[in-house]
Amino acid sequence: MKKRIIVFGNIGLIAMLALTVLSAQSDPFIGTWKQEMAKSKYSPGPAPKSRTETVETQAAGVKYTSEGTAADGGHFAWSFTTNYDGKDTAISGTGVPAGADTIAVQRINPSTATLTFKKAGKVVLSGRQAVSKDAKVMTITAKGTNADGQPTNNVLVLEKQ
Repeated sequence: MKKRIIVFGNIGLIAMLALTVLSAQSDPFIGTWKQEMAKSKYSPGPAPKSRTETVETQAAGVKYTSEGTAADGGHFAWSFTTNYDGKDTAISGTGVPAGADTIAVQRINPSTATLTFKKAGKVVLSGRQAVSKDAKVMTITAKGTNADGQPTNNVLVLEKQ
């Protein structure tokens, strides 16, 4: 009897691991992405010196983590977990774009999502992220207002690592 329980337990564990791997493969956002600064455009700028995005499965959704070096040499690191359902989710960390405290991410299709950053309930940045058909490049376009109240228009190009 104990042998059967162990065997079925192991089969269940293997099945869960297989489902996790398959779901990660079916979501083109999953992985580590490094921003290509020469291909990215920041208006009015300045652009960060470096940026790495990590997207990983977590519970029923995904966790996004952004880390890098800001234009002034300071370190930024912020993250959030979303279900791609368009609902506001808290952002934690430092150096969040436009000083946002929440983000809503809505999946449009398997390789495209919209992003809405808010600060105190007011939209400060909105954009779109899309992964190329070969799943090697992610492009994020974003428009909003920076901390000084200036309009921004940025295009971030990231390559999968």
